[in-house]
Amino acid sequence: MAASPEVKERRLPAALILVLIFLSLLAIHAPLLRLPYFWDEAGYYIPAARDLLLTGSLIPHTTPSNAHPPLVMAYLALCWRIAGYTPLVTRTAMLLMAAFALLGLFRLARRAANMEVAIAVVICTAVYPVFFVQSSLAQVDLAAAGLTFWGLLAYIEERPVAAAAWFSLAVLAKETAILAALALFAWELLRGLRHKKWDRAVLRRKILLLAPAVPLAVWYAYHRWRTGFFFGNPEYFRYNVQATMHPVRMVLAFLMRVWQNFGYMGLYVLTLAAAGAMWLPPLREPEGEERPRIAPDIQFAFLAVIVAYVAVMSLVGGAVLARYMLPVVPLVILVAISTLRRRVRLWRWVVGIVAAGFVTSLFVNPPYGFSLEDNLAYRDYILLHEHAIAFTQAHYARGRVLTAWPASGELSQPWLGYVSRPTRVLQVEDFTAEELMSAAEMRPSFEAALVFSTKYEPAHPLLQHWAAWQRIKAEYFGYHRDLPPAAAAQILGGKLVYVECRKGQWVGVIEMEPIEEANTSFDH
Repeated sequence: MAASPEVKERRLPAALILVLIFLSLLAIHAPLLRLPYFWDEAGYYIPAARDLLLTGSLIPHTTPSNAHPPLVMAYLALCWRIAGYTPLVTRTAMLLMAAFALLGLFRLARRAANMEVAIAVVICTAVYPVFFVQSSLAQVDLAAAGLTFWGLLAYIEERPVAAAAWFSLAVLAKETAILAALALFAWELLRGLRHKKWDRAVLRRKILLLAPAVPLAVWYAYHRWRTGFFFGNPEYFRYNVQATMHPVRMVLAFLMRVWQNFGYMGLYVLTLAAAGAMWLPPLREPEGEERPRIAPDIQFAFLAVIVAYVAVMSLVGGAVLARYMLPVVPLVILVAISTLRRRVRLWRWVVGIVAAGFVTSLFVNPPYGFSLEDNLAYRDYILLHEHAIAFTQAHYARGRVLTAWPASGELSQPWLGYVSRPTRVLQVEDFTAEELMSAAEMRPSFEAALVFSTKYEPAHPLLQHWAAWQRIKAEYFGYHRDLPPAAAAQILGGKLVYVECRKGQWVGVIEMEPIEEANTSFDH
């Protein structure tokens, strides 16, 4: 598959580009590198990698297995073995993986378009909020995205064996990376029907795109042998697959996936700019030729991968997380920036505005609910919990603390980075009125309660007065409303002794009063 022509240029060695990208990432992420572990890091990926480090087992035993392939966890375990087990080592290791992903994207963009577009794509992707945050978090989606970029590069360069190898590594990072290879296989079949080319080389290229299914099948067979389950523990499978199979939820999830690909966190500025640019005629180079576009076959290949991700990720995945789309959002950025360069004279200024919008979205939360890991709201969460946990340990170190996950793990597992010694916890599901009333009946089993917001709560949310939307979110996406600290203290019969808020998030510590004293206060 031939890429679009590009002007001859002096090419820097790949190793030097990797170092430059890594050092740049290290500089802009420096304030975040010592943060303790966050949410799914603490709930699965860090425990799984730590189990591999300590026992050599590919199947975690301190947390229920989700059947994610072990490549990223093995990488982290190796880094810890070499440099020590600390959040700094973990986050630096993930930044190196992010730099490798950006290098693959750079080479893909340069091959599909040109050097100018490649540089702009890498800069915009690096500061795109979802990619930026995932660059230092110990999760698997960014690694799968990076390996997919390398696989796409080998694919458009017509190196089928290398493409199969890269896509195989991608599925060992995360199972959903198989979508890229299958989408390209489907596109190759369509191309073959259109051009009627079925010689041995073409067939070999098509068949090799199915090769990544082999290591994935081997991993699932091994997981079934060790655990009795192919696709993770039953609760994980129910939440991410069985519970998502409802037509209404599928339609809503599809709309959310489209938004995540073309509008989320400032992407709408780039999408609208590229769409508007399509009304302009192509510019001409000084030599008189039209500025080249990305070759149509390459654009259709990208489109096949994007469509596959949007479609399948609308059907599975309990939480409609934006990080699941990391393998395809940079492809949207690439095509859009190439379109701007081809048709807009001041395209660099437009790209600069887009990049500035991405940076702004890192710090400014949208006026609707979103996942905390999609911008620097995750840092606010961590700081809130660090402060509240320090207060809790200072005052109730010998007692038992009522809380919900993930704070229950943060308090009881020192290796997550929040405490130096474990605190006994009593775990509840969440901080809804029903859960707190049930917890109140368990007194005096706990001396304090650590309550916190489990989601971002904008001051003036969109659709806040539309009751139907609230019911839809609760029914199809597990939405619940956490009671604020003062209301939680009243239900539990305690005294609010600590509270802190940050940009739509809050945390509070409630000290439980003796039952006799609490009853007296209610009488008054």
